[in-house]
Amino acid sequence: MANMPATLLLRDRLDFDDGTRVEMVIWRVPQPVEGCTHGYKYRLYFGREGARIVGYDNERPKGDHRHLGRREMRYVFTSVEQLVADFLSDVEQWRAR
Repeated sequence: MANMPATLLLRDRLDFDDGTRVEMVIWRVPQPVEGCTHGYKYRLYFGREGARIVGYDNERPKGDHRHLGRREMRYVFTSVEQLVADFLSDVEQWRAR
């Protein structure tokens, strides 16, 4: 993505009393990231210092995928709204344990 103009769509962070936090960063990019067919670059994170619990990202060349604990699996991207909803649902499920 070096030297590519991108538009920041979302940057948010929420810190919880138990030391965990949610961070969401989503960019609209002029060309799809390698491994993706859409024009977004994103990093959604839930965890605590040094330990990701839930994560969604689309690093190249892997494309869209999510992390639940130590498991990594493909994620089917449909929209930014659905991405955020799916991520927050996974976070909520983990926090409800």
